[in-house]
Amino acid sequence: MNHWLRSIGSICLVGGHFVVCSTGLAAVGVGSPPIEGAEIILDGTRTMLDDKWTYWEGPRFSSALPIKWQVVTDPLGAGTAISSNDPTAAGGKYGTADIVTKKKYRDFRLHVEFFVAKERGNSGVYLQNRYEIQVLDGNKTRHGMGAVINETESPYHAYKGAGKWNAYDIQFRAARFAEARRVEKALVTMYFNGQKVHTNVPINKVWGGKNSGLDGGNDDGYGITDTPGGLKLQAEGHDVRYRHIWIKELDLKEADTDF
Repeated sequence: MNHWLRSIGSICLVGGHFVVCSTGLAAVGVGSPPIEGAEIILDGTRTMLDDKWTYWEGPRFSSALPIKWQVVTDPLGAGTAISSNDPTAAGGKYGTADIVTKKKYRDFRLHVEFFVAKERGNSGVYLQNRYEIQVLDGNKTRHGMGAVINETESPYHAYKGAGKWNAYDIQFRAARFAEARRVEKALVTMYFNGQKVHTNVPINKVWGGKNSGLDGGNDDGYGITDTPGGLKLQAEGHDVRYRHIWIKELDLKEADTDF
């Protein structure tokens, strides 16, 4: 079977072995099975890529369906992964060929595994197609690997490096609104390769302008709207590979994402 992981009820197939899916919120790190109630949204196959994802047709979009991201052999495993090396984005033209889930989300728990094939490889994981968790090899700044971009420092110490699989485990609470006015900022807690690196970080704005994501062109990114958004993966013309992504929708009543 080509799938690296396939969920079957409360049993998961991981690397060719059946295991019980995790039911605890603290299952983190590379290879973590989906928690109870989670949906696998990327398993490294073309079928799931086309079924659950599409291009983000933002202001800079210049590719065309079908998605040009390639299915490639997992260099460290028996299955496949999806490479972000879309030719349309060559030269770092983000926003031209980014992919986003067809389903949109508010609060959620997320697991993402990524592999930077070469040094300086660049991509990004966008929560609600707004807020970027950076994937950028070699950068240890507030714009660097694992940072809630421009909101935190890079937790670079947790990064395994290029040529290895890494994992983000994230709990996210969307911004809250009253009478169309934002009254609570989005919050995020994150583990990076099993280490807790961010706890209840408030996110002030959409960084990167209109080509970056939803609301990026509204009031310099501060004009956040009460609209759900998909999970987005960024194409920057680099070979960054993704596999084993799962998500569980939540309804976080309290302003707390710690887990």
